[in-house]
Amino acid sequence: MTTDIVVETTSGKVRGGMERGVAVFKGIPYAAPPLGALRLRPPQKVTPWTGVREATAYGNMAVQSENVFRLPADLLKIFTLAGRQNASSGGVNGGKRPVLFWCHGGAFITGSGSSPWSDGANLCRIDDVVVVSFNHRLGVLGYLHLEDIADGFDGAGTAGVMDIVAALEWVRDNIAAFGGDPGNVTIFGESGGGAKVSVLMALPGARGLFHKAIIQSGPAVQMADRTDGTNTARQVLAHLGLRPEQAGELRKLPVSRLLEAQAAVLAGISQASTADRRRLGFNPVIDGKVFPGGPFAPTAPQVSADVPLMIGSNKDEQTLFIGHQPWVADATFENLPEGLKPYLGARTAEVIAAYRKAQPQKPADEIAVSIVSDLGIRSLSLQIAERKLAQKAAPVFVYLFAWETPVLGGRLRSCHTLEIPFVFGNVETAALTGDDPARLVLADKMSRAWLAFARHGRPGHDGLPAWPGYSTDERATMIFDTTCRVENDPYGAERRVWETTP
Repeated sequence: MTTDIVVETTSGKVRGGMERGVAVFKGIPYAAPPLGALRLRPPQKVTPWTGVREATAYGNMAVQSENVFRLPADLLKIFTLAGRQNASSGGVNGGKRPVLFWCHGGAFITGSGSSPWSDGANLCRIDDVVVVSFNHRLGVLGYLHLEDIADGFDGAGTAGVMDIVAALEWVRDNIAAFGGDPGNVTIFGESGGGAKVSVLMALPGARGLFHKAIIQSGPAVQMADRTDGTNTARQVLAHLGLRPEQAGELRKLPVSRLLEAQAAVLAGISQASTADRRRLGFNPVIDGKVFPGGPFAPTAPQVSADVPLMIGSNKDEQTLFIGHQPWVADATFENLPEGLKPYLGARTAEVIAAYRKAQPQKPADEIAVSIVSDLGIRSLSLQIAERKLAQKAAPVFVYLFAWETPVLGGRLRSCHTLEIPFVFGNVETAALTGDDPARLVLADKMSRAWLAFARHGRPGHDGLPAWPGYSTDERATMIFDTTCRVENDPYGAERRVWETTP
């Protein structure tokens, strides 16, 4: 990093620097550290500082356990190979640049805004934009709904999303000093980050803080209610040997003890609970105040009705999580019903039959991945698209990422998270994308689509075929692959399987 750049924020001056033509600032606080008495409380304002604060290194990651998704060693190596590098970047030389506000993935229990995959510098080099990433409280420290059983814990079940709102408020109040336009902010995120976008769209407190939204493989239709959250909180207290009236001890215990309790709760949740995963464990709680309902059940949130939405999924999402499990890797059509029954219940035979008819060339393991991927991600993404369309207030654009990675013998195909380095233009440093030269062309097309949406509210550009808005009549969907194309209602037979799901 060269050439010091000093910018004045509402809390004090910060010093960043230039990295290959992009102004980069790291580790700027948007709220007070939630330590001691502030643990399990809503975010508080930053204490202003005097002088110039160095903003050339990332702050701490949110407290979290490692490898919570229990990825096998070969996958884990790919995901951590590059280490953590640059993430937040932007210009400062005047102008009103579109702002892209990245919500990292990892459900609501893990992850960081400083992943090299989501380094925003290349987006800034492609177009004149500002990219913001951030960290916020996760897991037991961000989403422990104690207020119905203990005094002094109002807002503890939504502390993590209130952190995100605080970060958006920081953008509103400060981003102009970094060359950004506070009146043109796009929130986007993948997996758990997409779920965060879903929730933000339903929060009255976030109204007006963003103007466009992108949900990547992270649809959240229904989140935890107060009963769900209270059940999780009781489990945490029980593991720690505390009664509800002793909940104040949670602010004194070593964080390692809290992570132990979190792990114990998560271990009791079936991996097959795909449809309910946003309601189980540690998630934002619908408290009727900060988070009034939904986010997309029973309808799309009215508070964000005028916000354009882009939403999509990857063709083979679940190869990342279940492809290596024996019941999938060794699947035959004879034993497949046993493996899928925890996901499908009484519909097991019906769903398998429908997918085999729609995809007669696929072997049993690929049918399993398709079913679980569609159940937990694609069908819910399309449900959100339809409910958003029903408002008749803002356009919706739908995509399907279908490019397959050659790494690990091609077994991951078009897996969960694979689109992230394409969106950010970081495929050359992402081991998961391999070394196929075609990936560079696709990355450019995808980056420019995300940038066009952030700038204009429509993702089309000269490098893509015409991309119509989604409708329930034609269901136009952009297929991102070596050859990008628009298809009407791709995998329509499979989509219709889930229309009968309650």
